[in-house]
Amino acid sequence: MDASQIATVQIATVTAEHKLQFPPEILAQLRPGDRYQFSLTETEIVLKKITLSQTDLDEFLEHLEALEPEPNQPTLQEISEIVKEVRQELWSN
Repeated sequence: MDASQIATVQIATVTAEHKLQFPPEILAQLRPGDRYQFSLTETEIVLKKITLSQTDLDEFLEHLEALEPEPNQPTLQEISEIVKEVRQELWSN
């Protein structure tokens, strides 16, 4: 286990508004937009940061490219016509 995986025990407090108040050392490591997965048992709540690896994205894109085109997908021209019709309906009201 390397130093980044060693657990540090910190205390978070639940406020009267039912919000978790984290110690400053923990808050300093949190970034806006970070997402965490919660695991809940009767005696513990575990937070695990959700990370998206480049490998997963590459695999997803390869899988996406391998998919057959949707046979009922409208063409760009059909989509354009639908948009024109909707705009005309909106403008006429």
